[in-house]
Amino acid sequence: MKRSFLRNIDGKNSILKKKIIALCINEGDYSLADLSKELNTSIPTITKLVGELMDEGFLVDMGKLGTNGGRRPSIYGLNPSAGYFVGVDVRRQSVSIAVTDFKGQMIDYLQEFTFIVENSELSFRKLCATIRKHIADIGIDPSMVLAYGVNLSGRVNNETGYCFTYFIGEDRPIGEFLEEELDAPVFIENDSRAMTYGEYICGVANSEKNMLFINVTWGLGMGMIIDGKLSYGKSGFSGEIGHFPLLDNDQICHCGKTGCLETGASGSAIHRIFIEKLREGRASLLSEKFGKGEEIRLVDILNAVNEEDVLAIEVVEEIGTVLGRALAGLINIFNPELVVIGGVVARAKEYLLLPVKSAIQKHSLNMVNKDTTIKFSKLGEKAGPVGACMLSRSKLLGLM
Repeated sequence: MKRSFLRNIDGKNSILKKKIIALCINEGDYSLADLSKELNTSIPTITKLVGELMDEGFLVDMGKLGTNGGRRPSIYGLNPSAGYFVGVDVRRQSVSIAVTDFKGQMIDYLQEFTFIVENSELSFRKLCATIRKHIADIGIDPSMVLAYGVNLSGRVNNETGYCFTYFIGEDRPIGEFLEEELDAPVFIENDSRAMTYGEYICGVANSEKNMLFINVTWGLGMGMIIDGKLSYGKSGFSGEIGHFPLLDNDQICHCGKTGCLETGASGSAIHRIFIEKLREGRASLLSEKFGKGEEIRLVDILNAVNEEDVLAIEVVEEIGTVLGRALAGLINIFNPELVVIGGVVARAKEYLLLPVKSAIQKHSLNMVNKDTTIKFSKLGEKAGPVGACMLSRSKLLGLM
């Protein structure tokens, strides 16, 4: 299969091809006449470009369009078998992998297998070997993987390929290293930002152009869609809500500073506060486990919430109130149509949402917040890997 379009994406004809594919991605199937009208380009030129895209395997003839009379035009759409995109979501102690076809439909999902990534080339080489094995196991020829998206936590510069959470050397960007290992384009991204894009393209979003995604996991991150575009900021580090200096406490954040929002509104905050209360003698369904000296994980606390454990609910409501206060400030600043709450802590559902909404009502301006809807993530744990797939497709094709 020819790949000339991908090799020369900035040429004049390639730009038009990119626009044709973008229309098919965003709007569906098109006739030649409709493409000509949308792109203000002659039908002979559109016919030539669509033919080339079909030769290259990106478009297929979908058949004749039904009409009320006259000659029925052919319509053209994306070829799902043109290639695949692989999204890899790296978390604290696990990795998830999603695979989508060219149309963006998920064809495989491997959820949270145990894998701890370390700051070394050896660790990332093992991760790449695991990814390649999974691709082979599901029967995909590696040459058909058009691009990989890899989500990493913390400060990620998607343009330079550097991640400052997993840093393997000043002269060795992780993105470049991964491309060599996987033998395909690799786009690294901050995990919260990838989740934002996944939710915006495939999740709970519905035509909104301004959306905030709050990733409440062990840490606290945020992604922003502003005027329909994913926001990066000058250096690619926007969205560091977890390190907003909102709190007047003595808790030292992992960044080395005190007062960071993450120390009072995150999974790590839930875990710390819950353990502190157990040490004070508070009763819980997990008291026996704690008394035996066994490890209590964040997921144990969240499970206890859903079993109506009073102490666990109390702690979640406490961090929900702090988070809601922060969201009130963000709503006042950005006036978004939609705020989506995702990440592992979203499993607490209404026990988290009620204090969040209450704090928003208390601290934000009514004139501003009345147009903002608060929702939970639709994609849930899949938001990260799916978002990585969608981002890798958009970036490879120059759609963003």
